[in-house]
Amino acid sequence: MRYKYFLQLLTFIGCSMLFSACEPQELQQKTLETSTQTVEEELPDLSIFHLPSKWATQSNDTIELVDLRGKVTVLALIFTSCQYACPRLVADMKGIEEEVAANKRSETNFVLVSIDPENDTPEVLHQFAEEKELDLSHWTLLQGTPDSVLELAVTLGVKYRKVSAIDFSHSNIISVFEPNGELVFQQDGFGADNTDIVGHINELLKK
Repeated sequence: MRYKYFLQLLTFIGCSMLFSACEPQELQQKTLETSTQTVEEELPDLSIFHLPSKWATQSNDTIELVDLRGKVTVLALIFTSCQYACPRLVADMKGIEEEVAANKRSETNFVLVSIDPENDTPEVLHQFAEEKELDLSHWTLLQGTPDSVLELAVTLGVKYRKVSAIDFSHSNIISVFEPNGELVFQQDGFGADNTDIVGHINELLKK
């Protein structure tokens, strides 16, 4: 009996994981919807991962913010053609990265979201990452729609405004999130002392 049950279990797992096509399409969709609902139910009310928007990465992969779940996330909004504030903001992010223990960086997402999605295509974001020597094993650059960028900015209290065809005025805020997407700390302004923000990140990485 045990042997027969074991064979049935293997058959079921193989069908589910390797040959999902053997399930009816409606059943697959229902299972996916149930899984999504479970994830949403498990998230805290104030998790940023509830935002439903989709984003293109520097590799032109499509993700949702919830795909960042499970790691400490350090996030800032920039635009790549910025000549003053954004390079300094990115430098601050890199400085924070350097102060995180090397063996813990794989547990941290460093995320840059463009406020200029019209011009900051995945190709442009990838080139920007190369120019700034960002380690894409734990850095992610995102292009959204104007609406999704605005929604994220409003959620984080980041203000920005287009002042010309190639320039924006904007807040300079770095946000830190728990692995479940809850905001725990924000650093405003560039060139700031990173002691507090790094302290929060390190505390989260100990959990």
